[in-house]
Amino acid sequence: MKQLQTLFIGLLLTLNAHAQFKDFLILGGELSNSAATSVSDIDDVLPRMKALGLNTVLVPIYWELMEQQKSEAQSLKPSEGQLDFTLVDRSIDVARQQGLKIVPLWFGAWKNSMSCYTPAWFKRDVKRFPRAVTAEGKPLEIASCFSDNVLQADLKAFSALMQHIKEKDPQREVVIMMQIENEIGMLESARDHSPLAEKAYRQPVPQTLLKALGIKKQGTWAEVFGTDDDADEKFMAWHYACYVEHLAKAARQIHDMPLYVNAAMNSRGRKPGEYPSAGPLAHLADIWKAGAPSIDILAPDIYDTGFKSWASQYAMPLRPQERLRAGESTSGMGGKVKNRLFIPESRCCENSGVRALYAFGEHQALGFSPFAIDQASPKETESVTQAYHLLKQIANGKWLNSKLSWGLLLDQEDKERIIDDEGVVMTCRHYFTLPWDSRATDGSTWPEGGAMLIQLGKYDYLLAGSGVVVDFKTRTEKQQEQQKHLGEDGFAEAGSASQASTSTFKGSRLGLLSVDEVTIDEQGQMHYLRRHNGDQSHQGRHARISVGDWKILHIQLYEYK
Repeated sequence: MKQLQTLFIGLLLTLNAHAQFKDFLILGGELSNSAATSVSDIDDVLPRMKALGLNTVLVPIYWELMEQQKSEAQSLKPSEGQLDFTLVDRSIDVARQQGLKIVPLWFGAWKNSMSCYTPAWFKRDVKRFPRAVTAEGKPLEIASCFSDNVLQADLKAFSALMQHIKEKDPQREVVIMMQIENEIGMLESARDHSPLAEKAYRQPVPQTLLKALGIKKQGTWAEVFGTDDDADEKFMAWHYACYVEHLAKAARQIHDMPLYVNAAMNSRGRKPGEYPSAGPLAHLADIWKAGAPSIDILAPDIYDTGFKSWASQYAMPLRPQERLRAGESTSGMGGKVKNRLFIPESRCCENSGVRALYAFGEHQALGFSPFAIDQASPKETESVTQAYHLLKQIANGKWLNSKLSWGLLLDQEDKERIIDDEGVVMTCRHYFTLPWDSRATDGSTWPEGGAMLIQLGKYDYLLAGSGVVVDFKTRTEKQQEQQKHLGEDGFAEAGSASQASTSTFKGSRLGLLSVDEVTIDEQGQMHYLRRHNGDQSHQGRHARISVGDWKILHIQLYEYK
């Protein structure tokens, strides 16, 4: 009976933890790689993250510092098995004091492909812990995932970490999620060619994978997939995923919490091995989900241009009212894999804030996290602070979860997006498309403009962001719209009126009933700040938020003929 009671209590805690996670919005930031390597580092950096407006900090946990070798002067014996959780405990304690959540990043066997955070006793013993090898026979500073010794050492340390976190934070009040490894993948070669890897390569492709991919053909990896780089990448993806599954399954059994793996992007036309081959990339999602079913989320680290494109590859296509908890929604990855967008790393820059608003608005993301935010300049972090301030208010009103929303992300090349919301046609443009702002034509690169656009009800919207302008029309009005060239005063340039159609206007129009700048308190109540009319709405033509301003506008429309 006592055993059943214990199991029941454990189940309740797990369900409660996942329920809290479902509604929690990760307004995050990831620390630079050496920002939490001492107690003094942690004492300094976490309060600074709180001051920036973050509610969650992604903190590296370093295997080499958790199970480190003593100095030669102290002992000649390696410290394998001697675990020190001082940095883990300090991170949790300071985060709790600051009212922050933590997502630990397990820098175990691999970090950015390399095995640079393994303990000294691991690095030195290459016979016991073999390395991956290129096709040319070159050994790499990458532990081979085909070695059981590598797996068992990594698994032992990681399991001890999970057990310690369970004892330190049993109800997940601080530690809410776990990243396993970091940007796994092969470099220099698409796959490992070590003896252990070659032995696995000659084996039949597992039935589990063939079934997941809908492949009826059977045989070895070369017979089923071929021998090019893409085929080699599939081979490695399966074995990396199976390796990670051992850690993820152990984590579930010890202290159940959402688990994810992050991916370095296959960008800039690179081939497998030129980028970290076989990581949890979108085109390998079916393989990763089949090999590591205990992982909730495959997460993109977005540093390259084309933020919207990268995000869409990892995002579910459902609207907010249909969304479920992490890992339970269908994504755009071939229509098979379930995945919720979480961006654990993104370039920390002046555009970070509007990118966060886009991710939450367009894809109902679980979270957003600029990398090395502790080292960024105030000019770079300001947009994050401003955007997170708006997002907290939107979350207060619970409009992230229950209302129709869109994300806007606009720049000099991608200036406009048209949204049709059941007959309300919203033309969303970058603020610098307005003719009177001199910054639009001074030769400088436009900063990105972005926002969340949220439907509260019929003819009722919220616009939260920076650097955007939106007008509202009926479908018939939009279809009959005449393009006019406007002067810097906002009126049509001379002669353009004569180009308008002489046909009779048909249908109804939409007008701005009111545009109010508001704040939203912790109870979700909207508070009026000021009315935007006259010059601020171009005499009722649009709602706008200028570049450099961060606002929430409550927009109400009316229809007339």
